[in-house]
Amino acid sequence: MEQSMVSVDVVTLRFWASDSAVTVGIAPREHEPFTGALALPGVLLGRGERLAVAARRAVHTKLGVPESAIGAVGQLVTFDEPNRDPRGPTLSIAMWAVAGEHEGPARWAPFDEVPPLAFDHNSIITAARAHLARLLWKDLSFTRALTGSEFPATRAVDLATTLVGARPDPANLNRTLAAIPGLTRTTERRRTKPTGRPAAVWAFDPDPVSAAART
Repeated sequence: MEQSMVSVDVVTLRFWASDSAVTVGIAPREHEPFTGALALPGVLLGRGERLAVAARRAVHTKLGVPESAIGAVGQLVTFDEPNRDPRGPTLSIAMWAVAGEHEGPARWAPFDEVPPLAFDHNSIITAARAHLARLLWKDLSFTRALTGSEFPATRAVDLATTLVGARPDPANLNRTLAAIPGLTRTTERRRTKPTGRPAAVWAFDPDPVSAAART
């Protein structure tokens, strides 16, 4: 039986201070197959290489994100359709990563405006979005990589709207935030839009992982 190769394809997320929505990093492929076509950053898994290491390598080499700007990474789902790669059977392990602010050549596309991509990468993004929506506010590593150590409530609304695909109810969102271990509503209020009231600011404890362990 023909052996399958293993690729690591990364849904790289950007949610910088100037962004009103989460976007996904894509770049033209430099080699066959699909030379020149846009795709998610991906690499073949090296012998003995850990998935997180391969994911960071893909984001750095394919999107041009400096290694120091790659935040948390994690595993999503596996795609095993035998004909997904014209080179032969390839198992794709989809990962997520968060890119911090930097100067780089990557193209960033909103979830609802991702162009046609090589391989089955559009399907990967669709599946990843649903998975990431479930991780939001539950996985502290993922959530804090996107929000930073503190954020106004309006940023939480923008973040949830992007990943879930619908604007959250403010009261429900406040209850969700209040239930997150290590996250506290501060007394600060911050204006983030030209009109409307200043938004409440939420802040993580310095070590939210430890806070989660104490609950």
